[in-house]
Amino acid sequence: MGLSVAVIETSELGDRSYVAHDGEIAVVVDPQRDLDRVEALVDELGVRVGMVVETHIHNDYVTGGLELARRTGADYLVAGADAVEFSRDAVGDGDERTVGTLTVRVVATPGHTDTHLSYLVDDGVSMPAVFTGGSLLFGSVGRTDLVDPARTEELTRAQFHSARRLAELLDNDTAVYPTHGFGSFCSSGAATGGDASTIGIERTRNDALVETDESAFVERLVAGLTAYPSYYAHMGARNRQGPGPADLSAPESVDPDELRHRIKAGEWVVDLRDRTAYTAEHIGGTIGIALGTQFATYLGWLIPWGTPLTLIGESAQQVTDAQRQLVRIGIDRPSGAASGTPGELAAPDELRSYPSSTFAELTHALDRGDAPVVLDVRRHDERTGGHIPGSAHIPLNELLDRLDEIPDGELWVHCASGFRASIGASLLFRAGHRVVLVDDEYAKAVDTGLAVTSPSDQENR
Repeated sequence: MGLSVAVIETSELGDRSYVAHDGEIAVVVDPQRDLDRVEALVDELGVRVGMVVETHIHNDYVTGGLELARRTGADYLVAGADAVEFSRDAVGDGDERTVGTLTVRVVATPGHTDTHLSYLVDDGVSMPAVFTGGSLLFGSVGRTDLVDPARTEELTRAQFHSARRLAELLDNDTAVYPTHGFGSFCSSGAATGGDASTIGIERTRNDALVETDESAFVERLVAGLTAYPSYYAHMGARNRQGPGPADLSAPESVDPDELRHRIKAGEWVVDLRDRTAYTAEHIGGTIGIALGTQFATYLGWLIPWGTPLTLIGESAQQVTDAQRQLVRIGIDRPSGAASGTPGELAAPDELRSYPSSTFAELTHALDRGDAPVVLDVRRHDERTGGHIPGSAHIPLNELLDRLDEIPDGELWVHCASGFRASIGASLLFRAGHRVVLVDDEYAKAVDTGLAVTSPSDQENR
């Protein structure tokens, strides 16, 4: 049947894994930790896993590669230059392996990491496919500041040459399958996302291929790098150790008395409901992080690593869905969970609420002279592109470390869409501040003239 490639999308982390197969045997590329998705797809395709390959030691998730190889008996290809604590087929540039009718050729593509590899998979009949991990993405390349910020320029130059090497080695019709670039913080530049690409397409649009001046490419890519989640610091070490299987069984059930005890102890008790419901009514002392595509990213970014975590969901399924996201970033087991409405899980005097509003209502409040304190929790790069005059600025990822800088008064908290602001408002309310959640699109503030598009004032940075 020739070479076929099936995609496993992990939209919550902006990543993709792949199953490349010849109709009988498969090569699995960069699998995520919740392997039931891989196993279901392999069963559906009617193929056997013969090889598992890692393009790099991942920074943004805990791999399922080692466990999948153990379960299936497949060969496990990892860069020989990586210092890992498990047995693997240690490969390097130019190595070739065969599985079924498929030939897998290893191409060194340093930049995203020092030891990054790409894999060219070919059956000798169909057009080949190249799995590029965090090297050549759709329209751009993977970020280059994760290994060591002091080496960012060096690795950016390596990334430039790696992308161009792939373009020189491979034919225009070669299909390109990156792991990152679909919303991942491992992306950089103008990653376009999308469903498919080829070397030929990338030659016409990729940042590293259309820019012929290496120094200009480096300057532009480095200037575009933004903050990335703090949990990345823990992923590489975990992946080098060799992660075991994910445990998605139900956590310990927590009753209202124990829930109350954990909240009073200052533990992280996270409410998974949407931000509208949380704002209207929640248990005092909890933190609101709505379960959605960005849930694990921001919980993992904000929670002090290793802190006990209790989840509150509207249903047991909501807790299960949250667990699936969390195991991917190495938060293996919540210390407990509860399901139900706030009124079912706490006494009436333990319930709290705070207002939500819009940018239009914020404009009216400012016009009335109410003097609300506007707090912008967007990233620094977003703030540079425009702001609300007179607003304070503390990015969400810095908020817990800078609580002593929070201005007095009622805080109207905003971001770009309301999601990050809702988390920030819940953290501030938990810390004893009066808050109003601005649950609105920042574009409306720009359209109405409330926000300006010039760089922010230095005193409000």
